[in-house]
Amino acid sequence: MTQYHSGYIAIVGRPNVGKSTLLNHLIGEKISIVSRKAQTTRHRITGILTDETSQFVFVDTPGFQTKFSNALNRAMNRGVTQTLNDVDVVLFVVEAGRYDAKDKAVVRLLPKDRPVILVVNKTDLLKERNALLPFLAEVAADFEYTAVVPVSAAKGRQTKDLLDEARKHLPNEGLMFPEDDLTDKSERFLASEYIREKVFRLLGDELPYATAVEIEKFETEGNLRRIFAAIVVDREGHKAIVIGKNGDSLKRIASEARQDMERLFGGKVYLEVWVKVKSGWNDDERLLKSLGYE
Repeated sequence: MTQYHSGYIAIVGRPNVGKSTLLNHLIGEKISIVSRKAQTTRHRITGILTDETSQFVFVDTPGFQTKFSNALNRAMNRGVTQTLNDVDVVLFVVEAGRYDAKDKAVVRLLPKDRPVILVVNKTDLLKERNALLPFLAEVAADFEYTAVVPVSAAKGRQTKDLLDEARKHLPNEGLMFPEDDLTDKSERFLASEYIREKVFRLLGDELPYATAVEIEKFETEGNLRRIFAAIVVDREGHKAIVIGKNGDSLKRIASEARQDMERLFGGKVYLEVWVKVKSGWNDDERLLKSLGYE
C-alpha cells in the first residue's frame, strides 16, 4: 500500500504574477479564475493534486494589496496573512525580470519557520535570457529561500520540478482529502467565480473592481443545475454598462460563464443572471460577509 505524504502549500505574491494560472496548471483544471487584470482573485482558493505518492493542497491567495484600504482590500490582505500562518510550505511567486516594492512588501510577511520556495514565473516572456541568473541572485538575496525554481505557468515549463521540490516538504502522513477531489470549494462558489471572471474579462478596466457576484439560488436536479445569480454593482450608472446595449454584455457574460460551468460540472446548466445596485458594497463589512468575503 502506498504511503502518501500531504500538506498545505500557500501560493503568494503581489497581484498579477500568475498565481492562479500556476494553480490551475498544477491541478489540471480551472479552479481559480484568471484574467489579464490585476487583483482578479479575491478569495483563498484551494486546489488539490493527488499523484502516486503525494497530496498537494494548494491555497491560491489574492495578490497582497499595498495601495487601497477599503474593507474589501483589508479582507483580502487578512486572507493572505492568515494563510501564511496556516500552511506547511509557501510558494512565493514573482515575475521574471520584475521585482519591486510590491514584491518586497510580501517578502516581509514570509514565515521564517517553514520552507519558502521562490518561484520565478513568466520566464517565457523574459527577452534577455542571460538576465535570468542575475535576477534570481538579486531576488534570492532578500530572504533565505529553501529553493529557487524558475517556471512558466502558462507554458507548463518546469512545473514538475516545482512539484518535486514542494514534495520534499510535505509533513503529513496519509491523505487529507479523497483522491479524486480537486477543491474544497462548493459548486455554488465556483459558479459565482466563473461569472465574476467573465465580468473581469469582458468589461472595461475599472468597472470589474466595483462588482461582485451573489448566487441567490442553486438547484440540482439529476445532472441539471439551475443557477440564479446577481452581479452586484456600486452605482446605478454601472448597471447599464454591465447590461450593455440590448442586453448584449450581460448575455455574453452569462453565456460564457454557463459554458465553463458545464465543462467543470459535467452536466447541463440553466443560468439566469441579472444586475442589482448595492452602493458602497466594497467598504461595508456586513455586506462583504454576506457576499462570502472573510
